[in-house]
Order: sequence, then C-alpha cells, then structure tokens
Amino acid sequence: MRKLLVACVAAGLLALPAAPALGQNPPHAWSANIGLFSDYLFRGISQTSGGPAIQGGFDYSYDAGPVNLYAGTWASNISWLEDSGAYSQSNLEVDFYGGVDGKFGHSDIGYDAGIHYYYYPGSRNPGAVSANTTEVYGALSWKWLTAKFSYALSDYFGTRDASGASSAGTTYVEFSASYPLSTTGFEVSAHYGILDIDGNHPPGTDPGYHDWNIGAAYTVQSTVFKDTRIGAFFSDTTNINRIVYTTEGRDWAENRFVFYVTKTF
Repeated sequence: MRKLLVACVAAGLLALPAAPALGQNPPHAWSANIGLFSDYLFRGISQTSGGPAIQGGFDYSYDAGPVNLYAGTWASNISWLEDSGAYSQSNLEVDFYGGVDGKFGHSDIGYDAGIHYYYYPGSRNPGAVSANTTEVYGALSWKWLTAKFSYALSDYFGTRDASGASSAGTTYVEFSASYPLSTTGFEVSAHYGILDIDGNHPPGTDPGYHDWNIGAAYTVQSTVFKDTRIGAFFSDTTNINRIVYTTEGRDWAENRFVFYVTKTF
C-alpha cells in the first residue's frame, strides 16, 4: 500500500495546502486499462456467444493510511441479452464499483470489501426482467491466495424462479490463486467458483453450477510495452444444467480456451 501523504504546514501561514514529502507517493492514484479478449467469460459463462470482446476501465484509489479506498468503472461489449431474447437491443455492459481494502497490520493477510453494480443499457422485451444487478462482496487474501464471497441484493442478472420470485440472495463463492514464477514476468493461475442462485427451481431447471479455470500470463518487461500482459486460460463448468445455458444450439457454458492481451496505464 502506498505511504500516507505527509502534511507539511509552514508556521505562520494559514490554509497552506499539504505537500508530499520528498520521495513519497501522493495518496491519490489513477489508472486505466484496456484489453482484447477472444471471448468474454463471466463466472465460466460466455457473455459474447463465443465472440471477441474489447474491454477497458478507469480506477481511482485513495491511501487513507490504515486502509485504501477505491472506486472505478469498467465496460465490455456483450451479446447474451439479445441472443437470449431478453432484450431487443443491448450490446454493452458497464460496471461501477467501490470499496475498501488493506492488510491486517504488517502481515501478509489482506482484506477487500465493497459493492459492485452491473448496468446493461438497452431495450428490454415485454416480460423480461432487468439484467441490472447489484452485489456486495468481501474477500480475504494471503500472498497469492484469495477467497471471495459475493451476495446479490437484486435479481441476479434477470433470473427469476418458476414462480416468478426474485433471485436476490444469490451467492457466489470463489477461490483463486495467482503465483508468480520468480522475476521472469510469468505467473500461473487457478480459480474455482460455486454459484447458488436463490429461488425454488424444479428438477432439471436449477441454474446454479460450479466453474473453474487454469491459466498462465506474461507481463512484458521491456520499456516500450511496459505493463502489457499476454495470457491464456482454459475454463469449464461442472454440476451444470446445460439446457439452461444453451440458446440456438450454442452452449455458453462449454469448455474453452481464452486468449487475451491487456495494457495498464
């Protein structure tokens, strides 16, 4: 975490702005990112029907000393709402999120908690439930291991059960690992997630499932392409009712490789 801004107040001057001490980072930080993906997978499910995606976002963080406050926005092209017939026009996902993170003392144990809003502009077809979704989340990490719990405060991406009851209360538990291979710039990763969609679902219609992936990535070391990341991963789902995630003969949850290139500024 960045060091806390040291306020220097000159004697006899009133309301003099604080200035960072020499060699220390300011508490405010901005960053941007952009990426090209062969497919946009969210929790193991394709959001682009197997097609490519261009994604990008902006992030802000404030080092408040013992904790770090952050907020950001992110966007990607999608096609699943039109493909499923829920929307007559919708090809964009825009996310807004914010939270607090930090570490417990000087240990390697970290925490992260916040709220995430998924927004889908477009035109819904009659009878379709809004796909806009709000989740709160909490995570604990240790070095390269992370466990995260997400809880939906609204309908989970337009899902309702057979009686039309809301799917608010849906949970997603995930375990992730990202292990750097010394100072080579390479790292390997793994993920396992468990989705439990709230509601009463008759046999054969439960949309809950487990997903997993394994992958590797390389962060370019050269000055010209600094902070450029090239990677790939293999993803699959288990304990899933594939009929629920199949539209026009295409299984959005089938196993697949995803390749990507990202750049952080």
